[in-house]
Amino acid sequence: MGNTTAGGVERDRPLAPPDPALGPEERIARFVAHTRAAEIPAEVLGTAHQVLRTVCGTAVAGAAQDGIAELRQLVVTQGGRAEARSFVHGDQLPAQSAALLNGSMARALDYCDTMVPGLHLGSSVVPAALAAAELRGGCTGDEFLAALAVGLETGVRFNLTEEQYGGLDPTGVAGLMGATAAAARAAGLDAERTLHALALSFNRCAASFQSNVDASLAVRLIQGWTAASAVQSVQFARAGLTGPRHFVAGPFGYARLYARGERSAESFADRLGRHYGLEGIFFKKYPSCGLTQGITESALLALSEGSVNAREIERVDVFLPDFAFKLIGKPFETGTNPRVNAQFSAQYCAANALERGSASLKHFEPEQVAELSASAMISRIHVHFDPALTGHSASRFELRTAGGGRWVRTLEIGPGYPGNPLTPEEHLHGFDDCVGYAPWGLRPEQVRDLKRMTADLAEVRDVRAVVSALISPSAVPPGAPGSRAA
Repeated sequence: MGNTTAGGVERDRPLAPPDPALGPEERIARFVAHTRAAEIPAEVLGTAHQVLRTVCGTAVAGAAQDGIAELRQLVVTQGGRAEARSFVHGDQLPAQSAALLNGSMARALDYCDTMVPGLHLGSSVVPAALAAAELRGGCTGDEFLAALAVGLETGVRFNLTEEQYGGLDPTGVAGLMGATAAAARAAGLDAERTLHALALSFNRCAASFQSNVDASLAVRLIQGWTAASAVQSVQFARAGLTGPRHFVAGPFGYARLYARGERSAESFADRLGRHYGLEGIFFKKYPSCGLTQGITESALLALSEGSVNAREIERVDVFLPDFAFKLIGKPFETGTNPRVNAQFSAQYCAANALERGSASLKHFEPEQVAELSASAMISRIHVHFDPALTGHSASRFELRTAGGGRWVRTLEIGPGYPGNPLTPEEHLHGFDDCVGYAPWGLRPEQVRDLKRMTADLAEVRDVRAVVSALISPSAVPPGAPGSRAA
């Protein structure tokens, strides 16, 4: 159904040329509302399936992380009309509350899909679309697959460069546009109401990378806010509330405000429906910031390929490009949020891989972080800015042993990034790590159902079955003994 090119995936069968009388906003809205799964290249549908599976796993694993029990207690106490369910616990909530909680737990472990320069799409797109589908009363798996694909593609198209974002968190900007598109389609909005849903969300674009730098819980809340805002914009548009029709091309539209006039308004809808950019989405091999993936892999390769014994390591120097150094290059401190600090620390991730010989979810638990922070290994890791490194995920890793040995690796593209994709086995390993890590387990048949449905949504009669498979039979009610929000 499609062929991969250097710049994305092209649809094999040509579509009719776009109506020149339509602006980019109308073309985007029609693409979202009318594109059928059968018209989308198989490679794109495969990515949409993988995003869904990844988010299902990370949400289950993230349900017990810091701040999630408190957030859940808050939304359950606030109450409201039962429109959608929370993952893991099955709370009946207003759709936007369910999206807020589910999006936050999906991002809580930072193990979800992402995209340069830090756009996390799936953990808002999937919760928003599922909440919208439940609000609608369900939809077929085939329709939901189309919603995921058009939502992800919309988010990709609104994605910008590091310089254009200027410190804004892409998840709260382009991610909101993608989540709104997916939710609008899953809710069954027509093209006109889809346009207004997107236009309303345009007015809510916001978030700052300072949340990441300071290792705050706001990182996961931004993901949830994005999903919730998307659902609310869809509800507003369905009720007849309107947004600015020229939210892309207008004098104060997206192209001017966020792209800083460096992209034409037409570029956001160029070849829409014929060209897909989802190959830019990448999936993490290790449960930490995307910019630490290459560092972790290099450390593990040093142990295996270099036949290095951790006790012999005298010094490790890690070199990073500018943006990565600013985000993950500062000296490691356990701080008040050890997991997030460790996930966003090149020093910790390198030390963990060298000391423990692997990198899994358990290695970022507060107790394990505290244990490693007191070790001699972490003091041997030194992180530097290197202006010669220009790739977003590039890194250089230099290891020296007490006996004079030296192991050096320069990596232009981190594992999981476009150009260095994960294998199907590596994808499945990450999902199993998440499901096995969760304190509230799913039944074996639920895990089997999730793997089946996230491999072939077209066979799913009602996508609400995905949410049902995500609800644990042993989840702790809010306020009950064993709940941190009690």
